[in-house]
Amino acid sequence: MKIAIGSDHAGYALKEDIINVIKELGHEVKDVGCDCADSVDYADFGIPAAEMVANGEVDRGIIICGTGIGMSISANKVKGIRCALVHDLFSAKATREHNDSNVLAMGERIIGPGLAQEITKVWLTTEFEGGRHARRIGKITEYEA
Repeated sequence: MKIAIGSDHAGYALKEDIINVIKELGHEVKDVGCDCADSVDYADFGIPAAEMVANGEVDRGIIICGTGIGMSISANKVKGIRCALVHDLFSAKATREHNDSNVLAMGERIIGPGLAQEITKVWLTTEFEGGRHARRIGKITEYEA
């Protein structure tokens, strides 16, 4: 898979760590920034990562800020994006199985790198179940149109 990844300054260190996890799993990474810990605006990186997913340039996206909240709000403004803010393993698995999330948001100030690595692995390896869940996703897609 091709994975877009982006962060603001508060998620920069974790982004660099998660890039290594993605590569270790054999996926390609498209880093949209930021490239430092200097203050930047989360929307400047969350929206481009989400747009790459929405336009099919990449398969999924991972975005990181201090809490994950700003990034997830930004990404979910992009048509076709189902961004899930995740800070535990159960939610990482459930959002893929039930919601077919295509963007993962995490907060560096909320979770440590070890848990973030495990969340990333679970989220990237869990498949969408389809079935009744596909009907529910369809309702969201209809509303977006």
